[in-house]
Amino acid sequence: MTSNPRLTTPFTARSAAAEILDGVDLTGRRMIVTGGASGIGVETVRALARAGAEVTVATRDPRRADALVKEFASDATSGVVSASALDLADLASVDAFVAGWQGPLDVLVANAGIMAIPTRQLTAQGWELQLATNYLGHFALARGLHDNLRAAEAARVVVVSSGAHLAAPLDFDDPQFERRPYDPWSAYGQSKTAEVLLAVGISRRWAEDGITANALNPGYIFTNLQRHIDDDTMRAMGAMDEAGNLIEADYYKKPDQGASTTVLLAGSPLLDGVSGRYFDDNQEAEVVPGGPDATGGVAAHAMDPAAADRLWAYAEKTLASR
Repeated sequence: MTSNPRLTTPFTARSAAAEILDGVDLTGRRMIVTGGASGIGVETVRALARAGAEVTVATRDPRRADALVKEFASDATSGVVSASALDLADLASVDAFVAGWQGPLDVLVANAGIMAIPTRQLTAQGWELQLATNYLGHFALARGLHDNLRAAEAARVVVVSSGAHLAAPLDFDDPQFERRPYDPWSAYGQSKTAEVLLAVGISRRWAEDGITANALNPGYIFTNLQRHIDDDTMRAMGAMDEAGNLIEADYYKKPDQGASTTVLLAGSPLLDGVSGRYFDDNQEAEVVPGGPDATGGVAAHAMDPAAADRLWAYAEKTLASR
């Protein structure tokens, strides 16, 4: 856990991604955005590419990024956008992606994720799907690309977490819900805690390689991330009316606003040398106790270096047993 003063920026919760990089030149920087073909991932790619970065969209179906690739193909003022296949729930796919990446990597944005799968589902390795996709896949990807990140000399890893981590510490005794009853929101929340701990773990291990890592909460945004949530739950959340129409509350963001904190961590010079922290609404968040009543900040259980070390060891052992 950092003891440094909390970092503040001139941006707000309503700042758009493009505003974050106004005047910033990312030409020559090579970046990967997982899940960059939809939702806030698209807006993340757009902002980074328009600032000059070369961006690879890592997605299960690269064809979904065709329109985004074409959007930048004829724009000589922007960086090149390309797409490659990556299924984070399939470690063979992660290995293939890593093997296909050549040269330095300046920024890895761990953006892809799934949320609130109604029933316990397992990957081919027998792992609970949300933990496997949101955390273990990204852990394997980052570790596989470590040498490429190190070669960039001042690389960044950006992990898109969620405020759902606040009420869900990682259950180290049963992380895969093998014995306790499966709950979709507990599974999602602990996977997001694991993502924050991934950033903490990288910051502790790879600092000497010039690699920084930070996590963030993008806020509330309507994207296809909610596709597994039933209508009754959406109504209980106040996000849908009785007729099935989505209700966009005042605190909801547009996708380009939801992408802004990701873009801040990925491309802004304000983050040079900053590592092991958690950001919300373009500001470093306050560390709070966490729990079911927590409404903001970052939970202490997600910033705990001992938990980060324990999770790192667990992930290494789990990947080795595949």
